[in-house]
Amino acid sequence: MRILFLADVFGSPGRRAVEARLPAVRAELGVDFCVVNGENAADGAGLTPKLADKLLAAGADVITLGNHVWRRKELAPYLAGSARVIRPANLGREAPGSGLAFAPAAGGGEVAVANLLGSLFLAPAVSPFEIVDDLVERARQRTPAVVVDFHAEATSEKVALARWLDGRVTAVIGTHTHVQTADARVLPGGTAAITDAGMTGPHDSVIGVEAELAIRRMRTGMPVQFRPAEGEVRLEGVVVDCGADGSAPACEALRIQA
Repeated sequence: MRILFLADVFGSPGRRAVEARLPAVRAELGVDFCVVNGENAADGAGLTPKLADKLLAAGADVITLGNHVWRRKELAPYLAGSARVIRPANLGREAPGSGLAFAPAAGGGEVAVANLLGSLFLAPAVSPFEIVDDLVERARQRTPAVVVDFHAEATSEKVALARWLDGRVTAVIGTHTHVQTADARVLPGGTAAITDAGMTGPHDSVIGVEAELAIRRMRTGMPVQFRPAEGEVRLEGVVVDCGADGSAPACEALRIQA
């Protein structure tokens, strides 16, 4: 089985790139299953039900989220009824939606996708390390193919979680920083990992935002209304091969000009 993970989709440039390119990319790479992080699809912060449906229609099998999950209030009831759009599992116990999804792969079999939020510099209800073992056990009761989207700020926390889960999941894929790291690898126990898969969106920017606006806020400390940039749009992510036992024989970073 070949699994494609597309990193944080940012604003309308990122969404348009997914809609235009994902079907062909799936065919060209022989992808059986696709996970898309939709954390920033709505103008660079959050996701709406309409945009979630568009990403699913474009070829995403499961959509994951992150720290902006509640930026669009209309998403809460949508999450409560969705089996394929998930939010971090370590948010409040009463929060709508799920942090774990199961969906069929094109070539047969099923893939479990788990979503977690990092503790360092972010604010989940509980540490990801407190719940991840139970989450993975639930996933492995149904399928050996398990992908974890770890939406976190700190490199150390992402590397630590990947090492903790090595040999128990297919892949631990870091998201959130929007800058693709050069460490796509397979760990000794057979788990694929990358510290950050990057960003699907405008790279002639400050992590997706028009550079002048981001710089103005940094220089002045004053509130600035951010807008997604438009230039140098590309799809970034990672391609993971998954064996019958759920281990990953190969993991490669992906970068495609839109």
